[in-house]
Amino acid sequence: MTDTEKGRAGGGLGLGAPDQVAYVVADLAAALPRYTALYGEFDVAEADLPDCEIKGVTASCKLKLAVNRSGPIEIELIEPLAGDPPHAWHLREHGEGLHHVRFRTNDLESTLSRLAAEGYSRIFYKRFGPSVAFAYLETPPEIGSSVIELLEMP
Repeated sequence: MTDTEKGRAGGGLGLGAPDQVAYVVADLAAALPRYTALYGEFDVAEADLPDCEIKGVTASCKLKLAVNRSGPIEIELIEPLAGDPPHAWHLREHGEGLHHVRFRTNDLESTLSRLAAEGYSRIFYKRFGPSVAFAYLETPPEIGSSVIELLEMP
């Protein structure tokens, strides 16, 4: 792969290509037909997330998720059910819609350190074990203060 191709696949931050696009919805059951018409069938589950770090504070939340894996990019729909995760903030501040894109990493902690030095701030974090964790980061204001997710999972 040439340097130009590497740059197109993930830019200078070395994240690679995104592998997921996630939307926040207020009512997953009501939203699912609209997104199914666009992307195809979804698998639906609930996720209890105890002892997460949310803006530096330990808290728990519960999410209802729908995932579509039919194309090259995973599509995720997220309805916050309990707690006050970033998805709930998005609904209050912006309503339903695009929430984040996800990138995979083999070493979440070093990627977090590298991105912090570039102005990205961690807003949501959960480690499930030695090799499985995720983090949401708010991007620097210069690129719109949007959200990206990093996932470490073999």
